[in-house]
Amino acid sequence: MYDIQHLEAFCLVADELSFTKAAARMGYSQSAVSKIIIDLERECGATLFERSRSGVQITAEGQVLLPAAHEVVAAQQSFETRVAEIHNLDSGLIRIGTISSIATHWLPKIIAAFQADYPGIRYELFLGDYEELEGALASGRIDCAFSRLPARYLLNETPLEQDELRAVLPADHELAKLEEIPVEAFADEAFIQLKRDENDEVAEIFAGLEHMPNASFTTWDDYAVMSMVENGLAVSILPSLVLRRVPYRIATRPLAPRAFRTLGFLTRKTSLPSLAVERFREYLDRRNDA
Repeated sequence: MYDIQHLEAFCLVADELSFTKAAARMGYSQSAVSKIIIDLERECGATLFERSRSGVQITAEGQVLLPAAHEVVAAQQSFETRVAEIHNLDSGLIRIGTISSIATHWLPKIIAAFQADYPGIRYELFLGDYEELEGALASGRIDCAFSRLPARYLLNETPLEQDELRAVLPADHELAKLEEIPVEAFADEAFIQLKRDENDEVAEIFAGLEHMPNASFTTWDDYAVMSMVENGLAVSILPSLVLRRVPYRIATRPLAPRAFRTLGFLTRKTSLPSLAVERFREYLDRRNDA
């Protein structure tokens, strides 16, 4: 029988690829987590991580064992959550996956409203792109997720909003004089492409065009996109939710034809959501509270 604490440490080190970060999440010292992993490796008869000056990497043996460890840890957390439910949600944990724009603009309001009624609940946020979030949810690493619909995995989907995609231009750009921007107009412009799965909807907009935009820049960050646009380096397309309350001197316009992404709330089909997640779902409408 393997110690659940050992398996939790294994999962966290694998997720973070850092003994120090895993220790911080567990509330332990780095040396304590390192000893836990050594003990687990001895019990398994396998090396789980390669340690070097350049960092920590999971081994092939570790990759084989990791999914099962995640399942055991998720089952333990589910049990603890169910126990908390017996005591009227006085305590518990909700592991929430989300894209960055929802983490910035929706989640603070939802959690604030929920926390006012259930102050004992703790939260763990997992930021990722669409594919990462769905994979983490399907594997049990998180309890629910905010992402784009439809999901690629077989998950329960609750549609929330249609988020319009808009052209993002330098304030003095010639195209900014138009009320809406034909998608064909991007073919003649330097374009900034978000290099992550979260931007798949932009590729869909350009599908079928005879001339594709020249992706002169790629970046992982929405705000880097807006800063580059502000400085006249290129144009781009971003969702409206990302463009809320931004400090950049940029112009945004609707596309022609209009384009949207559907944002929604996801849970697993293979297991019943915890009572905490079910109650949390009741607060999703608070996302646009003033």
